[in-house]
Amino acid sequence: MLKSMTAYACAELTENDLTVTVEIRSYNSRNLDTLLRLPPGYAGLEDRLKGAIAARVARGRVEVRIKVRDLSAAASAYEADLARAKAYFEAARDLKAALGLAGEPTLDHLLALPGLIQPVENAQLADTHRPLLERCLDQALETLDQMRRREGEHLGQDFVQRLDWIESQLAAIENATDGLLAAYREKLQSRIETLTQGLVTLDPMRIAQEAALMADRSDISEEIVRARSHIVQFRDTIQDGEPSGRKLNFLLQEFNREFNTMGAKVGQAALSHLIVAVKAEIEKLREQVQNIE
Repeated sequence: MLKSMTAYACAELTENDLTVTVEIRSYNSRNLDTLLRLPPGYAGLEDRLKGAIAARVARGRVEVRIKVRDLSAAASAYEADLARAKAYFEAARDLKAALGLAGEPTLDHLLALPGLIQPVENAQLADTHRPLLERCLDQALETLDQMRRREGEHLGQDFVQRLDWIESQLAAIENATDGLLAAYREKLQSRIETLTQGLVTLDPMRIAQEAALMADRSDISEEIVRARSHIVQFRDTIQDGEPSGRKLNFLLQEFNREFNTMGAKVGQAALSHLIVAVKAEIEKLREQVQNIE
């Protein structure tokens, strides 16, 4: 089963006074690239949570935002930066004395100092919340996985249709090559007659030999066999259930190489048009494969 790298998921769980919300967005990327945004005080859980993400996602850029709303008394604790407050107070008194001002610094002056009073960062509290965070993350990852599978299924159906069409064109190309020897003989004979204006008697055996050499240089039977093999591998790969984006991309490169060789060998316009049409379809496949995990 193919999986798309592009998806979105959100989950929210509440237990007593604690509510955890996990939001995940995933995008195309060559490798697994995880961006995890955690609330202050939860940095100690980052490696563990990233490991859980890596266990479910093989490739793609994954952006995860986790929000925690804790209404318990333990989470409502605040602490003052006393050293900073004392230093500010002493500096204010020194300023007052230097300028000969009246009055004393007050609590209002201290409270105006940014960051003087902050929520208590309790590492033990974050560890207590960890089980709920992990369950919520797992739920969001499951939803993400389902969306990636659905999108991957649609892409797989598109791949099958395009492969069927390419296979039919490959059969048409193979059928068209059956008459190459006769076509080259006729073309060679016509060209010689035009150049000599009928003044030279043509040797049928020599013309047949030259036509055979031209046909041999234009033989694309090996490329057709390899192209068919790539089609079989492509179909097998989209069914094997493993992350397959890189392998599919490699197969398409090989696929394109075979048709490039066919185009270089075959000189007939009708065959060249067929090959160009197939290469255009391969390019559409390549664009879609960039979305596969």
